[in-house]
Amino acid sequence: MLDPKIFKAYDVRGIYPGELDEAGAEEIGRGYVEQFEPRRIAVGRDMRLSSPTIAEAVMRGAAGAGADVLDIGLVGTEMVYFAVGSLGLEGGIMVTASHNPKEYTGMKLVRRGALPVGGESGLLDVRDRAMSDARVAPTRVASVQPYDIWPEYVDRVLSFVDVSAIRPLRVVIDAANGMAGTMLPPVLERLPIDAVPCYFEPDGSFPNHEPNPLLPENREFIVRKTLEEGADLGVAFDGDGDRCFFVDDSGEFVPGDFVTALFAEILLAKEPGAKVIYDVRASRAVPETIERNGGTALINRVGHAFIKARMRKDDAAFAGEVSGHYYFRDFSQADSGVIPFLLMLELISRRERKLSEILAPLRERYFITGELNTPVADVALKLQELKERYGGEGRVSHLDGLSVDADDWHFNVRPSNTEPLLRLNLEATSEELMERKRDEILAVIRS
Repeated sequence: MLDPKIFKAYDVRGIYPGELDEAGAEEIGRGYVEQFEPRRIAVGRDMRLSSPTIAEAVMRGAAGAGADVLDIGLVGTEMVYFAVGSLGLEGGIMVTASHNPKEYTGMKLVRRGALPVGGESGLLDVRDRAMSDARVAPTRVASVQPYDIWPEYVDRVLSFVDVSAIRPLRVVIDAANGMAGTMLPPVLERLPIDAVPCYFEPDGSFPNHEPNPLLPENREFIVRKTLEEGADLGVAFDGDGDRCFFVDDSGEFVPGDFVTALFAEILLAKEPGAKVIYDVRASRAVPETIERNGGTALINRVGHAFIKARMRKDDAAFAGEVSGHYYFRDFSQADSGVIPFLLMLELISRRERKLSEILAPLRERYFITGELNTPVADVALKLQELKERYGGEGRVSHLDGLSVDADDWHFNVRPSNTEPLLRLNLEATSEELMERKRDEILAVIRS
């Protein structure tokens, strides 16, 4: 089974086995190799119940089309990115449905240099080849070999911090029965922290909660546990471990924009004058922090394919998205969940203050809504209505959806890639103004 609608803007995602099964996965492995003609690729898989047989099928299809496959086994998504970049491979496939519910399967595809394969960079061509009966005869006999990427990976992520500077902080970690429970133990054994591991057993049935910390109901556990343990920090990971989310010592969730601002400060101290990329949804805390610390702030459209391409084009050292994706030039321009976890430990340790105190200046100055999603019947018509209504109040941009930037408030409204939704992010210089403008704009969107 191979339903064409599983090919999304940035990856492959569908319900198993009704939309994607082993036969379909084998065709995707074949189509990927026929399209890009790599000689060697890495394939990894997450803990979903369908992932072992889906990964086997992908590798069978890829090897059958002529690519040697390094089977790196049960890993987080970033470990495939790392394997491709560090071993000089010509591509990689991670079998994962990331943070999606348990019935899903999927894949993230990359080319040489861990460059993502998305809707605008070859994924639709892979789809067409996978769904075609035509075959390209392989020019060579290929093999599938196991490869242990773990020692190199653990050394690499730890190289981003000075482990000797990290204090014995008490840290609650919610792996949500996802890949972080496998990825973190070899890292934690080299850290001096007092870790409280929760739901570290990889289990694709997700018996405790879905592995999507962006949804408030999935954060209830980490907030409660952080307070119960009197912890310095709470950290929650998504299903494939490439995103982490933070809760401070007071139990308050830390928005991704504020995390990006804090990390920009750290990285600019290490590399003065560096370029840092942020997305159109972000709080002004991000560009203002970057510029105040001597960096160059570059705004970009949302999505890892666009962020990674921009990082290469402009040689940016770091990029952060509101959604919890953090990208590092020295990690093949790829996103990681473990590196931000380590950076936050080092940040709190070096500043010798509570995270809530470190964040206080940002929370007192920048008032943000977070992302608010609304189903709409006609996305284009509603965007035009918003432009006509608010375009006169500030600078207008169409870099990604509609952005209006006034002196004391600004907003971005973007259409979803997969649903008839509008996503609103708004910020103002006071809580009262933020709430007033938020309600005003939502009324227009929902009318």
